[in-house]
Amino acid sequence: MSKLAIITFSRNLDAVEKISELLDGDIIIYSKDAFERAFNEYGAIIAVMAAGIAVRNIAPLLRDKWTDPPVVVIDSGLNFAIPILGGHHGGNELAKKLSAIGLIPVITTATEVMGKESVEGIAEKLGCMIINKDSTKKVNMALLETDVEVLNLIGPKIILVDDDVSVLKRKALIVGIGANRGVSKEEVMKAISDALSEISAGIKDVGYFTSAVIKENESGILEAAAAYGKEIKFVPHEIINSIKAPTYSKAKSIGLNGVSEPAALAVSRERKLVLQKRIYGNVTIAIAR
Repeated sequence: MSKLAIITFSRNLDAVEKISELLDGDIIIYSKDAFERAFNEYGAIIAVMAAGIAVRNIAPLLRDKWTDPPVVVIDSGLNFAIPILGGHHGGNELAKKLSAIGLIPVITTATEVMGKESVEGIAEKLGCMIINKDSTKKVNMALLETDVEVLNLIGPKIILVDDDVSVLKRKALIVGIGANRGVSKEEVMKAISDALSEISAGIKDVGYFTSAVIKENESGILEAAAAYGKEIKFVPHEIINSIKAPTYSKAKSIGLNGVSEPAALAVSRERKLVLQKRIYGNVTIAIAR
């Protein structure tokens, strides 16, 4: 899950601390512009308040189900977690995580209620993005009635589809991360965001993060991956050193060809860098396809 905002009234602060600790969210005290700020700056929102208050605040901000952040409402007694927006886009997952502190997730999306997978859920499990998003309405309705076959086509091919066929494409970008010891989560997240913006991409285009095994206990990298909701793969040093990195790296002083570039290339399918190593303060980022 990406960066989380928890909007609440000051009287609920003690209760909200539990949620913040569980999900590493930023607490925002309710004001007339709190939801607008959260929509612009955060990838997901929890609102600890009456559902009616949240609905009235988000209504003027809604644009598109694929870009609006998921919103989960929690009552002030911390009894129920109800996704009111973006259930298939992280809201249901967020509500289920809250069961760890005793909240009951109230899931209302039809496919989940019927014990079925949604197109969005299948895409997430397969590490894919949905190319023709409008198709999900018809395919999700079909999933309520029957099993829908998932076909894996390996090209080169040309595919002609009707509007009731969802086309999934594997998320192609691999973000390689190197960092100085003790780097903060915030520095890593900012570096990833800046690097993706250089190639006009976003976090949804990323399949995996990756780094060298030497960084597997670096808390800033681990916490950034968790905050973005991405798996991170740590590449053994013998594989790192089997890959020629195009950019000189200070890691040669510790016996490695590099970190961000060879790690990204090792995990990528095409073994092609779309962004050579960039240095962002204490963090280096390379992106491969």
